[in-house]
Amino acid sequence: MPTPSRTTNDQVIAAASEILESNGAAGLTMQAVAVRVGVRAPSLYKRFRDRDALLAEVIAATIDSLGDRLVAAEPDLARLAATYRDFAHERPEAFRLMFTASAPYESLLAAAEPLIRSASALVGEERALDAARLFTAWATGFLQMELSGAFRLGGDVDRAFDYGLERLVAGLRA
Repeated sequence: MPTPSRTTNDQVIAAASEILESNGAAGLTMQAVAVRVGVRAPSLYKRFRDRDALLAEVIAATIDSLGDRLVAAEPDLARLAATYRDFAHERPEAFRLMFTASAPYESLLAAAEPLIRSASALVGEERALDAARLFTAWATGFLQMELSGAFRLGGDVDRAFDYGLERLVAGLRA
């Protein structure tokens, strides 16, 4: 197999992200990534210690991408929620992995800042982190259930999401 003149870490991470979304975490192997970027698998180990290190980079890139989108959506909490939900639907496999122990603290902190600022506008600076955690726990739980197909009782899931968000924001404002 001919080796490309250059393969960047960003290209490897992007390829790994694509494989993660199409084949799930189990399908993300160093061999699959190597084939996708046109190199031999051993050459990836010069850049990433092992599969877990590569997966950690994919998770960091995922969180950074979400953070960029959230910055563009702030300060409106409804826009933040819609952005968060859209991201989860676009990248469900990576979304599921964002809340694991291998998610880098710095990326999580940066991604949380738009939500914390928006929450601060609703509840004040003193309770902003609490409000942001409440929002994140509700939205993430809702989305995890939605992505796994757990809402099987009928009804309009979009309407339920909107209703939950309205009630959450009303509660925060009270």
